[in-house]
Amino acid sequence: MNETGTVIIGIDVGGTNIEVGAVDDSHQVLARAKAATPETGPEAVLDVILDLVRSLKCAPSAVGLGIPGVVHDGKALTVPNLVGWTDEVDLISPLSDALGVPVTLGNDANVGLLGEWTAGAARGGRNVLGLWMGTGVGGGLILDGRPYTGSRGAAGEIGHVVVMAGGALCSCGRRGCAEAYAGRRSMRGVATSMAEAGWETSLFDIRDAEEKTKLTSKVWSKALKEDDPLAVKLFDTAVEMLGVALGSTVNLLDLDRVVVGGGLAEKLGQDLADRLHMAAKQWMLRPSPELTFTVSELGDDAGVVGAAALARAASITA
Repeated sequence: MNETGTVIIGIDVGGTNIEVGAVDDSHQVLARAKAATPETGPEAVLDVILDLVRSLKCAPSAVGLGIPGVVHDGKALTVPNLVGWTDEVDLISPLSDALGVPVTLGNDANVGLLGEWTAGAARGGRNVLGLWMGTGVGGGLILDGRPYTGSRGAAGEIGHVVVMAGGALCSCGRRGCAEAYAGRRSMRGVATSMAEAGWETSLFDIRDAEEKTKLTSKVWSKALKEDDPLAVKLFDTAVEMLGVALGSTVNLLDLDRVVVGGGLAEKLGQDLADRLHMAAKQWMLRPSPELTFTVSELGDDAGVVGAAALARAASITA
């Protein structure tokens, strides 16, 4: 597949899909594979990962994996947006044993931002927040020109910044998190309840027409373009609440760039980044004049490229 240089497999596990890619030395994705994320626990997810990696039919020198949760010391400590992940999970040992190469584990939002910082919209940024809007709301940080994960791997979790004390119930078990208003899983729950209460909406008709089982980013995008009243109402609330979290984060970290990624960013483009910037401005104290909000350049490949970059860096320092 790649006669010169090394190939590393990047794996991006999301609440809806698992994506894998073979990535070369110049951060180009040579081959890709994708499947729905199982909802029956870690073992099923590992089985799908192995099937996808093997389907690429390449001989990688290492594997990088992004998982949507708190990662520390090679284990996933808590993964609120995957069904059945109730205990700490060792992902490295079973994957490394099965594939015969070193495996490096990171948080999915962190590796997504690493991908954008390496080869996308965050290039050249010294103080960057990556905001990933998908099943949940993830975040990653570049601070003073280096990836920053904190003392235990949990830094950057902007989805779990509380934007309304005692507010909506979040998948993490707390109330008032930004994710409780802006994560697709939470928005789906509210949309279902409001539709059952009599709100008119095309969301579920679009879902069925697209032959989806969930309200995916594509479904939300179509409903918003049709000015569906329920979709517009819920999305306006999501942007408003994320604006609170983003403005507060800018005040805390004095950022120079915010990169917006995830499925919704792919569908809505720079318009979404601009809306979030406007929503955040009213909460900012003294933002840098250099501050910009920009949409992801790599799209679906951000997590794959970033996971591969994580594994490549680990192999260099090993």
